[in-house]
Amino acid sequence: MLAEISNRCEAVEECYEFMLAYAAQGLPSDQGSKSGGQVREFLQRAVKALWGLAETCAMAVKEEGLEPADKYLAFFAMLDRDARDSLAAIELVLAQPAISSQLIDNLNASIHLRALLTDLFLLGDILRAANKTTPSTAD
Repeated sequence: MLAEISNRCEAVEECYEFMLAYAAQGLPSDQGSKSGGQVREFLQRAVKALWGLAETCAMAVKEEGLEPADKYLAFFAMLDRDARDSLAAIELVLAQPAISSQLIDNLNASIHLRALLTDLFLLGDILRAANKTTPSTAD
């Protein structure tokens, strides 16, 4: 389960990195360029990764026996709010007939997306640490 969460976080982080590069290109539309064709793919992967992320994290706390569980669950409630806010912005961009570099630049600047990314960076660090302290089942 921790690997799934890590993969989801990675998908969102990769999308953000791609969007930074896309925003710098000054494209008027996502039509007619290789990166223009990819921007929707990255955004759709991020949407897929964000749906149910907090619920998956909450299940992992139970499965992995992470303590103090109430602190994790409080963080995941915040993560859920930030993910839902970011999803609303990403889905609005995806609904547009043309995705310009300027539009992506504005999405990148969204405080909601930045809060989400900070949540994911924090979560990633915590999960990596938890993974190191969890005894291996392979002997």
